[in-house]
Amino acid sequence: MTSSQLVFATRNQGKLVELRALLADTGIAVVSVGDAAPDLPDTVEDGDTFLANATKKAREVAEATGLPALADDSGLEVDALDGAPGVYSARFAGAHGDDQANNDKLLAELAGVPSARRTARFRSVLVLADPRGRLGADVMSADGACEGLILEAPRGSGGFGYDPLFYAPELEATFAELGVGTKNELSHRARAMRALRPLLLDYFRVANA
Repeated sequence: MTSSQLVFATRNQGKLVELRALLADTGIAVVSVGDAAPDLPDTVEDGDTFLANATKKAREVAEATGLPALADDSGLEVDALDGAPGVYSARFAGAHGDDQANNDKLLAELAGVPSARRTARFRSVLVLADPRGRLGADVMSADGACEGLILEAPRGSGGFGYDPLFYAPELEATFAELGVGTKNELSHRARAMRALRPLLLDYFRVANA
């Protein structure tokens, strides 16, 4: 297989591990933005949709590194909270990436809400940008979602973010109780990646293993 480099526009190590696993058999080498552009400031995620934020991140990282860049914007949509935290998932409690605070706030917001009304989904949008390559000003994108319920208490020690509270009925487990392999088959990011994967393989001209 031909090897190609792709920068993943995230400093979230959990997401980086997931993406590398999802592309492990493609010959595409996934480089972290921390390695490719360690001094690049974080993108200001001021879009009102996952697509807008992912597109902005992918374009900024691609321009800074000169390499094709893949960005993910993802989050939790809770029906009883009218879709919140949504694009604000990582900073729901204020500070960016404070998983414990975000989970605590989510539980507080849902206090007293019965199980049947605690429906939610993880949603992910992946965007590939390569302004110096064949894509030019265009981008490739795909999205995926995974339906579930928000528990009243966390379960499991794996994963990151809201994983300990997100229960997937089809798996009879929270995302934090799953191994990386199982999560990579059914997660929102995995579903978005499966939709984008054929486009990536074609773009990089990488033959499937």
